[in-house]
Amino acid sequence: MHRALAHFHLGPMNLITAISLFLFFSSIWFLFLHRVCRLWGRLLAWALPQLPLNARLGFANYHVGVFQFQIPYLQIQPLLPNPLTWSLTTGISVLLFVLTLVLPKRFMPVSYLLRAVLLIQASALFYFAVWPLRFPHTPDSYMEGLISAGVGLISVIPLLFAFTYYIFDFGLWRKAFLTALTMTHLALFLPFQVLLQGLLLQKSVLFMPLLYIVFGLPVDVLLIIAFYSWGMTWSFRNVAEA
Repeated sequence: MHRALAHFHLGPMNLITAISLFLFFSSIWFLFLHRVCRLWGRLLAWALPQLPLNARLGFANYHVGVFQFQIPYLQIQPLLPNPLTWSLTTGISVLLFVLTLVLPKRFMPVSYLLRAVLLIQASALFYFAVWPLRFPHTPDSYMEGLISAGVGLISVIPLLFAFTYYIFDFGLWRKAFLTALTMTHLALFLPFQVLLQGLLLQKSVLFMPLLYIVFGLPVDVLLIIAFYSWGMTWSFRNVAEA
């Protein structure tokens, strides 16, 4: 049995703590969300002239109940892959696939992961080779969706932790610290994630499927899992006091 389940005793104080922390962090997040969006906008506006990024800063209005805020995003000209970009991407993909065949057996998990990534890119290469003009998405809509999805993911962290972390007896301050750290990290990580993907998308929309499926929201989810896993290694309150 996992150590968390072995020490799991759902008492009334843990339930009260879970509800209280959920309400507290959710309220704080939505109250300051418009300021966080302003901070993202300032970071993106500052970074655009510093990077070799041909993009403009746009804003999208959102309403969640009584809360109103503007999400900043990058506006990038959609470029279909030219023959050189398509050929270079295909060649690099083939070389990486060959590399997975010669890696030692101890790197087998890496090989399978890399093959899965290459399969996604291969599907994009095939699509743009056969139906390049039918691609329905633009970098503008993708960038807006990436940030709005990030906002949604950060918003559900208190609820997620309420069901999976607050119910364990780690103590109030540890629960609050882990939640604040996770939400702050994602809030600071998101604009840098947007800038990095923008640098690739300005070259061609050929990379959009890979960025969306592998390096978009799944990366943010893995960050949450990493923080949660770290928090689950901490000693329980009753163990520490014993």
